[in-house]
Amino acid sequence: MSFLLALLLLVAIAVIAGFVLPSQVHVERQMVIDAPPEKIFPHVSDYGAWDAWSPWANIDPNAKMTVEGEGVGQKMSWASDHPEVGTGSQQIVQLDAPRRMKSRMEFENMGVSDIGFVLEPVEDKTLVTWSLDTDMREGMPLIKQPVSTYMGFFMDSMVGKSYEKGLATLKSVVEG
Repeated sequence: MSFLLALLLLVAIAVIAGFVLPSQVHVERQMVIDAPPEKIFPHVSDYGAWDAWSPWANIDPNAKMTVEGEGVGQKMSWASDHPEVGTGSQQIVQLDAPRRMKSRMEFENMGVSDIGFVLEPVEDKTLVTWSLDTDMREGMPLIKQPVSTYMGFFMDSMVGKSYEKGLATLKSVVEG
């Protein structure tokens, strides 16, 4: 009986901690590309160009992808049964050509995130920074919030690897 009580107490503590631990997550990767920002910006600021370098583009060839609009407001939506691709949408909310792009991503059953690209000239090259900021509890049903908070501790390793791959592919496309 005391073992069961101890187990229930541990579960209760874990659930409560899931509501009070920090839920803000920041993931960021950088790469220097041998090109000026003006040459790189069209690749990150137009979802129609993402298929050439996105780390998720080739994971599921059967994924349904649509791109609507241009510039601020352009929206990309996707649907896939593959767990690494999933279903969601991303919409451009700010463009400051050729230096900055911000978007809002809604990933089905995973909440919302702010995505950003910053292109900083470094001599005759560009430092490209790709970032993700999210609150792991925002947009999540109350019952899923503790688990989502704990998932936040793994976001850097999960998303970061994809960002590294995408930036490497972007580099080869631009420098190609």
